[in-house]
Amino acid sequence: MRGFFRWWGEFFHSPMTAFEWNGMEHGWAWFLATIIGILVIALPLMLAVAMIIYADRKIWAAMALRRGPNVVGPWGLLQSFADGLKVFLKETIVPTSANKGLFLIAPIVTFTVALIVWAVVPFQAGVVLADVNVGLLYVLAASSLGVYGVIVAGWASNSKYPFFSALRAAAQMVSYEVSIGFVLITVVLYAGTFNLSAIVLQQKGFGLGVVNAFGFNLLLFPMWVVFLISSMAETFRTPFDLVEAESELVAGHQTEYSSMSFALFWLGEYANVILMCALNSILFWGGWLPPVDWAPLYYIPGILWLFAKMGFFFFVFSWVKATVPRYRYDQLMRLGWKIFLPLSLVFVVLVSGWLMLTRFGGGS
Repeated sequence: MRGFFRWWGEFFHSPMTAFEWNGMEHGWAWFLATIIGILVIALPLMLAVAMIIYADRKIWAAMALRRGPNVVGPWGLLQSFADGLKVFLKETIVPTSANKGLFLIAPIVTFTVALIVWAVVPFQAGVVLADVNVGLLYVLAASSLGVYGVIVAGWASNSKYPFFSALRAAAQMVSYEVSIGFVLITVVLYAGTFNLSAIVLQQKGFGLGVVNAFGFNLLLFPMWVVFLISSMAETFRTPFDLVEAESELVAGHQTEYSSMSFALFWLGEYANVILMCALNSILFWGGWLPPVDWAPLYYIPGILWLFAKMGFFFFVFSWVKATVPRYRYDQLMRLGWKIFLPLSLVFVVLVSGWLMLTRFGGGS
C-alpha cells in the first residue's frame, strides 16, 4: 500500500519518473507521460471553451438588460453542451463545387493550431508541458499558422463571401502580428529570455519591489494596451470581427460549413481567446504570481491566480464585444499600420535605450 501511494505521488510530480519507477522503458515512459500531459491540458480546455461561451452570452445579456441562457440546466449552465450536441447530430454538408479535401481539412487545421500553442503555456512553477527556452517564439510562430485554416476554408468553399473573408483574415492577421512582434521584443528585452516561465519569475516585485507585473512599468504599460487590442484583432473579436461581418459576408469563411466542421471553427476561435487572455496575464501581469509580492498571498496556488487574471481579461474581451461598434475596414488597417506599428517601434527604441542607460551602464 505504501508503494502504491509513493507511485501516485511520483505520478503527480513527474509522470515519466513514475512510469520509469514502475519498470517501464524510458521511451515508453516519455510517450505515455506526454500523452497524459496533452490530455490534462486539452480536455479541460474544451470544457473551458464550453463554459466561456456560456459566460460570454451571460455578460452580453447583462449589458443589454436581458437574461441570457437560463433554461437548459441550472441557471442555463448546460446550454453550451446542448448546442454542441445539436451541432454534432446535424449532417455535414459539403458544397458540390467545393474542393472537398481542403474544405474538410480547414477546420481541423484551425482547431489543431489553437491547441498546439498551449504546449508551452506555464500554469504554475514547473507545471508546463514543454518548458522550452524559446517558448515565446513558439507561441508567435504557432499562433500565426491559424490564418491558414481561414484562408483554406475561404478558398475551398468556392463562394465569394468566404473568399472575401479569407482575404480580410490574411490582411488583418499580418497587420497586427507585426505590432505584436515588436511588443514582445520589449518584454524580452526586460526579461532577458524567451522562456515563458522565466518571464513570469522576472516580474516578481518588479513594480517598486511590491507589484508582480511588467505592466506596472511606464514603458511597458502602453505596450500592454497595444497587445490587448491586437489580441482582439488577432482573434477576430468585436470590434475587429471584419472577417465574419454578418451584415456584409453572412458568416465569413464559415458560411458554407455545418455540423462538427462548423463547431471546430468555434472551438478554435474560443481556444485562441483563452490563449490571448493567458498571454496577457503571463507577459504583463505576473502569470501565476499574486498581484502583490506579499508572503501570505503565496499560500494560494499559483494556478488560481492565473485563472483569476485570465477571467478578468476574458471579461474585458466580452465587455468590449458588447459595447463597442464594429470598425470599418479602412479604420482597422489604419489602426494597425499607422498607429500601432510606429508606436511599438518607438517603444522598442525607448526600452532599449533605457535598459542601456540603467542596466548596462550606458555601454561603458
